[in-house]
Amino acid sequence: MRRARRRIVLTTAAIITLLITVVGGVAYTVMTHAQDDQVRREVRYGAAHGDLARPPACLWLYGPGAAVMPNAPAGFPVYADLDRVRRGGAPVERTVRRAGGVYLVRTQLRDDGDVVQAVLDLRSQLADRSHLWFALSVAELVGLAAAGATGLVLGRRAVAPLAEALVRQRRFVADASHELRAPITRAHTRAQVLARRASADGLPTAHREGLALLVTSLGRLGEVLDDLLSSAALTAGQTWRAVRRVDLVALARSAAAEEAERVRERGLTVRVDGPAHPLWVDGVASALRRAVGELLANAIAHTPPGGRIEVALSRSGTTVVLAVTDTGPGFDSGEAERLFRRFHRGGGGRYGLGLALLREVVTSHGGTVAATGRPGQGARFTLRLPQSTSVPAAGTEPVGEGTAIGAAVAPVPAVAAPDPPLRTWRAWRVPVSLSGRPRPVGGPGRPGRSRR
Repeated sequence: MRRARRRIVLTTAAIITLLITVVGGVAYTVMTHAQDDQVRREVRYGAAHGDLARPPACLWLYGPGAAVMPNAPAGFPVYADLDRVRRGGAPVERTVRRAGGVYLVRTQLRDDGDVVQAVLDLRSQLADRSHLWFALSVAELVGLAAAGATGLVLGRRAVAPLAEALVRQRRFVADASHELRAPITRAHTRAQVLARRASADGLPTAHREGLALLVTSLGRLGEVLDDLLSSAALTAGQTWRAVRRVDLVALARSAAAEEAERVRERGLTVRVDGPAHPLWVDGVASALRRAVGELLANAIAHTPPGGRIEVALSRSGTTVVLAVTDTGPGFDSGEAERLFRRFHRGGGGRYGLGLALLREVVTSHGGTVAATGRPGQGARFTLRLPQSTSVPAAGTEPVGEGTAIGAAVAPVPAVAAPDPPLRTWRAWRVPVSLSGRPRPVGGPGRPGRSRR
């Protein structure tokens, strides 16, 4: 809303300034043209018919028998022009600067055969032009002030209804998501318990599959609530709270460890390649974990069985770089930017909010995320975050909300996994609710929804 108001103010100021400039330019042009015509008529009439003994004010005449006036400017007449007219007969008219003044000088041959030179002082005309420039400058400044005030008033009145509508919309999304979260959490947990009991009691396969589908559906519903609330909060421009130093290497390994079950189920190999020392960034660990987890889940979902996913971490100047590369089907280069649009539909179907929210989270942390890929040659998502400018104190543990797996290079082993525990809320953890009360954001569900 603030940006919209600023745009209105700037647009209004630009329009009013342009109008004043155009009107002032036209007025100045018309006035100077009229002045030029007037002074030319005066000097030509004086040179042709003026009385040499009693010339008009601000006009001096030089010719045979003319007395030198006591107020005549120094440096006149211009003898070179007199000689030229005597030789050629054609009149000579030009502007001459003498003794700090500007004069229009016309020398011509009269009907009686005398050569007369008329000198007109342009001081008053130039003063009028200076006054006009000063008036136009004052009008421009007044116009800018008026434009700013008008823009502020128009901006507030124009944006106020839209701002109120957006606030109501975000409040509704936040309240609805908050009220629906608790019952969905209970239903999701209960469905997981029933699915466990069905498997333990040896119920028919159709019953177990139905319960599994119910668990998945409830999990995705919880993720939709998470995404809606997170999007509303991020769009509202709220700032992150609890910003800390986060070791992106430990966070990436921890996120890969959480995906171990899905990796084993699909027969994939995940390799986390990073330095032995931490790569610190400033941010919210839970939000960055969700962003990295989204990249991993996206790669897992689109890598065929037996494929390979590499997570590479490095430092480039003052930037920490995390790149996730897979051996999936890839995508057209023209789709790269559209992958991050909300609910974009492409060749792979409907993408949802995951990658869009990922970009919003990364952008809110001062970073960037980009995608590259080619059909049949896999995809690569590159996340860049500013390196932390503060040095962690001695003994500070990396913030990663999980246990790192392996060493600097850590493939996930493809071995049988035990029964998974009950799934709990995974959240973006938006800093504060739209109603103003601190509130964690979360929802049930299996991570790794398809984005491509």
